[in-house]
Amino acid sequence: EVLKIDDVKYIISNIVLIKEDGTTFTYPKSESYFIVDEATEASHLLELTNVPAANYTKIKFGIGVDKTQWELGATGQGNFLATAQAADMMWSWSAGYKFLAFEGTFTSPTVANSTSFMVHTGQTGTDYNYTEVTLDLPTKAMVRTTITPEIHVVADVSKIIDGTNKIKLSDNNMGGMGAMIMGGASLPLVTVNLNGMFTVAHVHNN
Repeated sequence: EVLKIDDVKYIISNIVLIKEDGTTFTYPKSESYFIVDEATEASHLLELTNVPAANYTKIKFGIGVDKTQWELGATGQGNFLATAQAADMMWSWSAGYKFLAFEGTFTSPTVANSTSFMVHTGQTGTDYNYTEVTLDLPTKAMVRTTITPEIHVVADVSKIIDGTNKIKLSDNNMGGMGAMIMGGASLPLVTVNLNGMFTVAHVHNN
């Protein structure tokens, strides 16, 4: 299948930095929700403040909004609810957040004409589909009063459907509506794939 990508957005949340001795620093939960829009360069920089001085060797984060946070209700979301609505990263309040939005058009051996596709992860029925990723840093991130490290994380968006699980858009083609993965058997498979989507390219300590 050949894809043309129009839109890739995802929610990064619940960031935890792991020190070389195995202890952790959990970034304040109320400040730990970000929307990355691959089309908007400014959204690629997630700036963390007041991180304790230490040598960090791993980073952990969620993809989506954890169920505990969502269960706080609309009034418990703070400013992030409006941010998500403005970014079109919610279906509705009752349906919840879109954790990942991956959209565009595709062709395949069985779908000759350019056909739209939409892959959205989030809460569906009894499946919440929130997942967490832990990445090893190739070199230590050395946080000091005089050093503010940058961790360069690369997202390979092909892994969304071509990762641990191989998913064909043509198998999810709804005819005139295009290919849609927003529930059903394929969505948990996409959620598993998101764990392999991210790698750390390098760390700058300066």
